[in-house]
Amino acid sequence: MRTSPDTSDRTGSPTLQGGQTDSRRPSRQPSRWLRIGLPVVLTLLWLVLGGLGGPTFGKISQVASTDATTFLPASSQSTQVQQWQQRFADDPDVIPAVVVFTTEDNRELTAGDLQQITDRVAAAADGATASPVIPSEDRQAAQVVIELDRGDGPKAPVQQLQQALADPDPASTDIEAHVTGPAGYAADLSAAFAGIDGVLLIVALSAVLVILVLVYRSLLLPLLVLLTSVFALCASILTVFWLAKAGVVQLNGQSQGILCILVIGACTDYSLLIVHRYRELLTTEPSVWRAVLAALRANLEPVAASAGTVIAGLLCLLLSDLNSNRSLGPVTAIGIVWAFLAAMTLLPALLALVGRAGFWPNVPRLRAAHVSNERTGRLWPAVARFVDRRHRTVWIASVVLLAAGATGLFGLNANGVQQRDLVLTENQSSTGQALLEQHFAGGTGSPVTVIADTTDAAAALDALRAADGMSGAYQVTDGPSGAPIPGAQPLEVDGHVQLRATLEHGADDPSSEQAVRELRADLATAAPSALVGGVTATAVDTNDAAMHDRNLIIPVVLVVITIILMLLLRSIVAPIMLLGATVLSFAAALGVSSLIFDHVLHLPGADPSVPLYGFVFLVALGVDYNIFLMTRVREETRFFSENGVPDADLTRRQQHDAHLSTRRGIDEGLVQTGSVITSAGVVLAATFAALGVIPILFLLQLAIIVSFGVLLDTILVRSLLVPALAISMRRVLWWPSRLDRAGSSVRGA
Repeated sequence: MRTSPDTSDRTGSPTLQGGQTDSRRPSRQPSRWLRIGLPVVLTLLWLVLGGLGGPTFGKISQVASTDATTFLPASSQSTQVQQWQQRFADDPDVIPAVVVFTTEDNRELTAGDLQQITDRVAAAADGATASPVIPSEDRQAAQVVIELDRGDGPKAPVQQLQQALADPDPASTDIEAHVTGPAGYAADLSAAFAGIDGVLLIVALSAVLVILVLVYRSLLLPLLVLLTSVFALCASILTVFWLAKAGVVQLNGQSQGILCILVIGACTDYSLLIVHRYRELLTTEPSVWRAVLAALRANLEPVAASAGTVIAGLLCLLLSDLNSNRSLGPVTAIGIVWAFLAAMTLLPALLALVGRAGFWPNVPRLRAAHVSNERTGRLWPAVARFVDRRHRTVWIASVVLLAAGATGLFGLNANGVQQRDLVLTENQSSTGQALLEQHFAGGTGSPVTVIADTTDAAAALDALRAADGMSGAYQVTDGPSGAPIPGAQPLEVDGHVQLRATLEHGADDPSSEQAVRELRADLATAAPSALVGGVTATAVDTNDAAMHDRNLIIPVVLVVITIILMLLLRSIVAPIMLLGATVLSFAAALGVSSLIFDHVLHLPGADPSVPLYGFVFLVALGVDYNIFLMTRVREETRFFSENGVPDADLTRRQQHDAHLSTRRGIDEGLVQTGSVITSAGVVLAATFAALGVIPILFLLQLAIIVSFGVLLDTILVRSLLVPALAISMRRVLWWPSRLDRAGSSVRGA
């Protein structure tokens, strides 16, 4: 395809025929002090931010919480029960650990064995409150509940308990101890998240570095891009750390890991766009300073729109009922803000300081403007020609393929998983819970707790005893562990009493969740003041809130992103088309991921928040690539509308035809952005895939959904579906902007 005789390279530094300089280009460069001093000052400012933020990487876990109830809405029953329990407790800052004792050959425990267990518990508890040793009915196991000091987190006290319970001489006995219950699960979850500060970051940065080296075939430039992303992450961590420390936001390991990945991926993507345009400019612009400024001007609008779209999508999570979702919105939005600022300030400063040497050994050489306009490479021109010739076939086949992938949604199980399945590696808490369910009532150690007015206490206790799926209901007393023993008085606080019951099945078993729901329905009539809480009730409230969030936030995100796209593209039709393609891509990604979960990895299910998180990230990030493509398409379309499509066989009026200009603009936009957007998509997919190194079910599933979805969106949707649809829609694509009319009217559009 031929280039325009106008020889404008449409890269931010236009030139006129005959090589004359466009009047919009500055006639002279700024002073040497400004060209050197400004980049140096910006670099020093970021070095200070990095120096302050770097040390907080190891501290951020100090302000992260693993308590599930702290992420529930304040209005939920389980949260209110948790608050009441703290008022009932002598020491509210404790968490129960259930210790299960069994033998290697499952023999019956003797009186001597029980005494030995009692002695080991007394030594290991080290003054902490512990229940008596309770043998199972089959005498093959025994359990003890120990209240541990929560301190800075359950991980350290649980590890100390495990070490204290371990027999220093295994040959002396075959009795094994397993720590489970709320403390055990929280400790194992905390241990699984421990790799976020180190392993996750190393894997993500290594993957990005390898990809950048392959893309640029350069040594220094990948390091500059990676350095920009690292400093953006340092600033993000610093900001989030102090906000969490001040109680402005809540933080957990889940949001901590997503923040790291999102900042690295987004900042690298923005940097790739700037570097791509900068390198393009260096072939016609002798001044590095002007090339950097022109690259910034050309990318400011699309990158700002991209960042704004992601931020707007993430802030929609503020509408969530779950505090964990609500806090993730501002936490990750802060990361995107710093990623944008780093790409727009630190990277240009570094590029200006190192100049063309940053691309060594493939340094861009100055060439005549008309030479720089010629297309390089064969892949993307070939793709553009194929899409242009077969646009109907391409978009129909793409839609059919995506719709086929979306059929996997019918098998998606996102109704929650049992607590033992959250951590993917073998751990004591899951082993201990399995032993509890084998030898005791499954809910032992994680009782259902009911808070009721004193006047409703009797009716609430009767309803609790009559409830299906529960046994051993009693009113908490002032005796050890609150159990009803002779002489112990019922415990009352501010006119309220506390009741407990043991679930017949595991605390996170579906039948136990159903039992809690039925109990709440019964108590609503028998004792209207009663509140039902505990581990199972927390899981029920979390799942209900997650499903509410999913149904509310997804439509809001779609509306917000559509409005942003309309403002950016000055069109109504194009944004609707882009969003429709992105949503279809998300449905296909989630459907295929569901098949992978069930038939490849054999996972037990998914948390209700997984589809919501996948939607927010994939739609916001997927629209990013369409923004990058369509802003370039709009730029090229406007150029051809004003200057005409170069073809000697066409009349001047035909050369300025709006439809022909749009078609050629789509072709040029696809060619010019093909390699850089594909590279950006691969980088983002690789960074999200790094989440899979953390052995948490939620993060593994999110890694699969987002990584596959980004690649699907980059390779199929942005490269084939969107251009083919845009060509098929003709000039109506730009309605109601002036680009949908004749070329003579587009000036100033």
